[in-house]
Amino acid sequence: MVSPSTASSTDLLDLVTRFSTEIGAMTDLGALCERIVQELCRVGGTNHGALYLLDREHEHFRRAGMVGLAAEACFPATLPLTHPIPQYLTPVQSTSGLAQPANGRHTACDNALAAMRAESSLPHISRGRLIGFSLFGRKRTQEHDGKSILSLLNALAQTATNALDTSMLLEDLHRSHALMKRTDRLKSLETIAGGFAHEIRNPLTSIKTFIQLAPERKDDPDFIREFSRIVLDDVYRIERLIEEILDYARYMEPKLTEEDVNDIVSSCLYFIEVKADSRGIKIEKELVSDLPRVMLDRQQIKQVFLNLFLNALDAMSEQGGVLRVRTRLLAKPGGRPWVQIETEDTGHGIAEANLEHIFDPFFTTKHESGEHEGTGLGLTIVHQIIEEHHGDIQVTSVAGSGTTFFVNLPAIQS
Repeated sequence: MVSPSTASSTDLLDLVTRFSTEIGAMTDLGALCERIVQELCRVGGTNHGALYLLDREHEHFRRAGMVGLAAEACFPATLPLTHPIPQYLTPVQSTSGLAQPANGRHTACDNALAAMRAESSLPHISRGRLIGFSLFGRKRTQEHDGKSILSLLNALAQTATNALDTSMLLEDLHRSHALMKRTDRLKSLETIAGGFAHEIRNPLTSIKTFIQLAPERKDDPDFIREFSRIVLDDVYRIERLIEEILDYARYMEPKLTEEDVNDIVSSCLYFIEVKADSRGIKIEKELVSDLPRVMLDRQQIKQVFLNLFLNALDAMSEQGGVLRVRTRLLAKPGGRPWVQIETEDTGHGIAEANLEHIFDPFFTTKHESGEHEGTGLGLTIVHQIIEEHHGDIQVTSVAGSGTTFFVNLPAIQS
């Protein structure tokens, strides 16, 4: 590799171009930080260095990459926003590129660099904001053309800053999307809790009856045996309901397992029966037997179905109606089997002008207060989850007559 001190202008331009191409293709922020600090240390001629990134959530700078055996001992894992180094490097206080500790540099910053056995620092500034900075140990040798090295470092630093900013924005987007999914899931817990409270009444009644009657019927073996079996089944039933709620509320990374779609649909309908009854809504289900199984994340797909079912109930909340849920085997070109889940309601429908926007973020036709208020994120999340499962979702609607959603998921080939 050409030494920066002896390279021509063309060589230096090629170096920056290659570096830009390489880090532009990197998608992992941790690996990106490691590569950036490696290259900056190589060009800067130092054996150890570190790259710090702004962590807005925890309000500090965290060490995101480092080079050299001495780096971990020299550079702490985090630095507060009020630390002398980031304070000095913010755009308000510094407009230069590479900052040297001599020539009138702030004394507190000089001391902080010296404590870390660092000789220089390089800010990563994007849109007028310090998003990170790199620290470098003492140089191995003094370069003959310090001005050329400084220019090259600044060019590499700007390229690195652009890549870091893009990667950090994508991470923020992923975190926001995960939070949206979790928030939407928790919104459905009220309905699930209502169904849970209704469903445990019967088993609790049988358990309570057994406890009350057991003392006076303790000598009746048939009573003890039969009622013990019933009570044990009811205890298992309550345990399963609790586990369903805990699994649904707990966010976790997608975990694909082989699942029976009919079982998941039935479980979701089971939880909304209480709300449907209270609104005079009848639930009809036609679940085709012997459907092929599907690889999916059970809790995420439950989130999809609960969202669609609850939307259907809201659409029929004023006058009641019928919620029809059907499953069927779907034939698509290519020979692979698909499973289709159809959700049809007899509610007020969706205006044609709104139909093409219903999966857009923050688009909602619900403007009432209370439980009918809409955030416009539910169907966006539904669409995203289905796409992540390599499926698709379509909708048809007639204003005043109702809406039908079709969820299509690729099945496991036998």
